[in-house]
Formats: sequence, structure tokens, C-alpha cells
Amino acid sequence: MKAVRQACLLLLALLLGCAAGSPILGVPSYSVLTAEEESAASAAGAAADTDFSHLVVTTGSPRPPAPQPTPADDVVPLATNKDRSRFLATLLMLESLHDKPFPVHGRADAKLRKEILADEDLMQEVLKMYETTQLKAVVVSEDLQILHETQVQFDNDLPEFRTHSGVCRASDNKTVTAPTLMWVKALDMLLDKLRVCGVDFSKVAALSGTAQQHGSVWWASGAGKVLKNLSSESFLHQQLAGFFSINDSPVWMDSSTTKQCQQLEAAVGGPEKLASLTGSRGYERFTGAQIAKIAQNKLAAYNNTERISLVSSFLCSLFLGDYAPIDWSDGSGMNLFDIHKKDWCDTLLEACAPELRTKLGDPVPSYTNLGSISPYFVERFGFEPTCRVIACTGDNPASLAGMRLQPGDVAVSLGTSDTLFLWLEEPHTLLEGHVLCNPVDKDAFMTLLCFKNGSLTRERVRNNCADESWQLFNELLESTPRGNFGNIGLYYDSQEILPFVVGDHRFNKANEKLSRFASKEVEVRALVEGQSIAKRAHAEEAGFVLKSTSRILVTGGASANKSLLQVLSDVFNTPVYRLEIANTAMLGAAFQAKHGLLGGEATFSELTASLPPPTLVCSPYKDASQIYDPMVVRYRKLIQEIC
Repeated sequence: MKAVRQACLLLLALLLGCAAGSPILGVPSYSVLTAEEESAASAAGAAADTDFSHLVVTTGSPRPPAPQPTPADDVVPLATNKDRSRFLATLLMLESLHDKPFPVHGRADAKLRKEILADEDLMQEVLKMYETTQLKAVVVSEDLQILHETQVQFDNDLPEFRTHSGVCRASDNKTVTAPTLMWVKALDMLLDKLRVCGVDFSKVAALSGTAQQHGSVWWASGAGKVLKNLSSESFLHQQLAGFFSINDSPVWMDSSTTKQCQQLEAAVGGPEKLASLTGSRGYERFTGAQIAKIAQNKLAAYNNTERISLVSSFLCSLFLGDYAPIDWSDGSGMNLFDIHKKDWCDTLLEACAPELRTKLGDPVPSYTNLGSISPYFVERFGFEPTCRVIACTGDNPASLAGMRLQPGDVAVSLGTSDTLFLWLEEPHTLLEGHVLCNPVDKDAFMTLLCFKNGSLTRERVRNNCADESWQLFNELLESTPRGNFGNIGLYYDSQEILPFVVGDHRFNKANEKLSRFASKEVEVRALVEGQSIAKRAHAEEAGFVLKSTSRILVTGGASANKSLLQVLSDVFNTPVYRLEIANTAMLGAAFQAKHGLLGGEATFSELTASLPPPTLVCSPYKDASQIYDPMVVRYRKLIQEIC
């Protein structure tokens, strides 16, 4: 869905959790890059003629969500000239996150650098790249404190699979897959690394996990029997080799299924009807379209398929020693699941592929206790037979759990793209956005809204108006009154998602369009207020209603800027809290493990009550509603005129 992103990036993570008196083991993250458009990176690389084969970037100690330095050392060499565009995009991302330049040794092409900075799709891909290239494990104590963590990097630790950033791309620039057996072997390696770290598996009370959404795993006939009879004398990957009907799993950046999306939409009466039923219109990366493509193009492989798992339920199946069900929340990202009835939609199943209900199994609530861990892990690693396996979910649902959203809250991830996570009691149909079943409350929903023009647009205005200085930018922002003399600015460097607009649009108090504002101060505030007003307007259209107990929870690079957050607080007329956590998806999976282990004895908010609360950053001024309520109304009218 790329979020955030929690991707997506998403992020794609695998996590195992635990509870009552024992540590929770979290195994986060398979990852794969951003969803649909990958061709920009290749095009930029082909167009450039500069040799970057000797470039080196010193990463230092990046703060989340920047990529972590390699264990061996903190200098990351650029391996091949082929990777130059990706490298520069990475460099720009790091500079953006840290608000300072990073030292580069070698010849840099300023023109290419500028093009990459303006390429939102490529920057999105880079952000997601670091969330999709590894399998990570975390062990958490009863009070949800991290005890151990380790990871396996797909490209570096498993070079025999020849992936780039954890995936393989076909020559059509649309088909993107990951070797399924690579994920299995990564789990073998990960558990051995945990054992070397001194983890006592006998103290693990429960396991859960989170993984990239939309990706699928195809179990061949007979695989279920193998899962139930694993030998502790051999690695998982040795025993499961040959038991996948599709060896390369479609992943969420695949964009090769436009025809199948149209077929699914037509089956129920159009994109709006599909969005009403499943929470989203047809998306190429969603699992339903991917299944339809395989059934149409590889019928023999489809017929040889015993079970189709999402990546999250695939992980869960390995630990369970049996096919694990798909959970409601992750299943909401398939274009097959009726989010109202909490079951597969038969009309869509029939339009997708034959006998699909049997291959998918029955879905379950996201924190369902599925049973005891497989004897394989008891005998090979020393887990207790009583260790429970809790249903795994997708990275975006796990992020909502990790951020500890409550009814009436909104979480805002401020990054290259800005993403809103909303907790809703009732779903609203969205053509641009996603509604999922809530992973924490089986009767509630969550909505994801992505605003493509985030930090890069803010940086562009900063560079033009404040000499590339955030301090001066904030001074200009704070020197103008709230409401900005009635001026409104809407800035879209790239084609926006919400709304579907591109370009800069400036309006004065009389709603007359301007080519520019009179001062830099007005320009800066117009940008910040316009972005915040858009977030509120589209959140309300998605069904979000502010309550007296509502909070805005912020994360991401720009969450460190209090001046930006004050405007956000005023526009929403709601206090803003900063989340001081690095990996919300993994933490959310740990919460889910404890939630499932307790089995309803405590609510989700009760079981996380012992954790430190988010930090209050700012509260709205008393006249905030009086100023910004009318501006939200004006925004809606102006957008209608622009569109």
C-alpha cells in the first residue's frame, strides 16, 4: 500500500512477540520496494554518463528511519556503475533526514542529482528499499522492552539468490518478485544468529510477526504434509525446497496486473463498488490481481497449488507447522476480502480464479491465538511446547498497533510522503486511500491516506525562501499570523494522490489566483498551512471525527520540527504528541503477540498501559478552530475549481 511506510516501505517486517512472564520473540521483516513505478530509476541511470563506480558515502549514525550502517563498518561503497541513480537517491534521502550534507568522494553529476531529487517515485522506492531487504528478529520482555535483536540482509547474506534490494525485476520493468526459498533460508539463519546471541528460546511464551502486505506465497500439493512432519535434523529450506508451486513470490511493487484489476472491478460494478466492498479500488500490487494473473498465465502451477498465503501468514505457517490462516487486517489488502462481513467475497473469488476459497482458507481476527509452536522448533531450538503462535499481520496494520492508536486518534508520518493512519468505527468508501480491518479491535477499521508531496516539497520551499536553512524557515513561519492573512497555498511538485493535482496554486483572501505571494514569510506559512489543511479535509472525508480525547501522534523526520507541528495542532485543533519509537511495525507485532496470548483478558490499551506515553509537543491555541474551520471549507471549494 508503500506508506508508510510504515511504508508500504511499507515497511516490510517480520516480528514475533510474547507475553505473560516471558519474553516475546519478534521476527520482523521481509521487504521489497515501492509499489508501481520502478522505471524512473532505470531511466535516470541510463541517461547519466557520469562514472560513480568509486563513490563512497559515510553514513555515520543515522536516526530512524534512515538505514543502519553495516555491522563491519560505516562506509558503504557503491558496487557498480549500474547503481548510481539509486545511490544518489539514497544520499539525498540521508541528507534530508539529517538536515545536513553527507561527505561524498568522487565525481557527482549535479544535473542527475537534481533530477533524482525531483523524482518522488524513486525517492519513495529508496525509502522502502531499506524496509524490504531484510528479515529481522526482536526478543521483547513481558513489559515489552527489547532484549535482543538481529537481522539477515537478503542481498549480502544470501547472495546465491541474486536479488537486488531483496527482489528480482523482470525486463518489462513491471514484474517484481522475490525467491520464496530465500525467505525460508533467511529464517534458518536468523534463528541460528539468535541462538549465538544467547537467546533462551525456552523462555519465549508466544510468537507473532509482521510482513510486507500484498505479497503471496504459493504452496504446492503436499507442502502441508511436509510442514506437519518437519525433521529437526535439517534446515527448513532443505525440507521445503521443491514444495512451492510458484518459486518466485509476487511482491507489492509489482505493477503488471492492470488487466486483472479491471476484471475485478468489472465483476462487482466498478472501482467505487470494489472500494466499498474491500476497502480499496483495484490496485496492481494487491494480491487478488496477482492471483488472477497466475491463474490465467500459469494454470498448471495454479492447479498444483494447495494453499496461497500472504507473506505474513506464510511466516506464521513456518512456526505453526501447518497452514496459518490469513488475518482480517492483512487480508483487507487483497481486493478479495469483504471488510463488512469479515469474509471472502464470493463474487470476487469467482472472478479471480477457480476454487480459490479452498486455497485461501478461512480468515481470522488479527490477534488470534492459533495454537502451539511446531515440534520442529521445540526439538531444534529448545522452545517450550506450550509456546503459542499468534496470527501475523501486515506492516501497516502492525504499525497502527505499534503507534498505540486509540479511537479518535490520528497518526501522521512526516516523510518523503506524508501518511495518515486513522482509527474509524465505520468505513467510508475511498477511491484514493485504503480502508483495512483494525488489527487491534475486530469491530473497528483503519484508514490509510497518502500525500505524495511531503518533505521534498517542504525542502524546495525552504531552499527558495530560507537559504536552505530550517532555522530561518521556522523563523519565517512564526513571523506570520495564524491564518496567513487569508492566503492559501497548495504545492504539488509531483502528481498528488489526494487530491489528483500537480503544480503550485496560490490564492488570496478573495480566492483570487496569484502567481506569487508578496513575501517569503507568507509563502512559507502558505505551504505549511496548506499541507495541514489538506490532511484534515481528506481525513474528515474519510469519516474521521475529532473528539475531545483525540490526539495527533507524529513520527518521521519532520516530527522533530516543532514549528511545523504547531501548525498541524492548530489546524486539527488537537494536541500533538511525538512518538519516540524507531520501528512501529515490529513493536506492534510484539503488542499483538501479548494481546493474543492474554486472549481477551485485557484490552489492547490496558496491556500497553505500562509503556512510556508519547511526548506532548504542542497544543492548539484557543482560537484555532475559529481560524482554520473556515479555511478547510475554502480548501474543499478551491480543490474543486483546480480539479
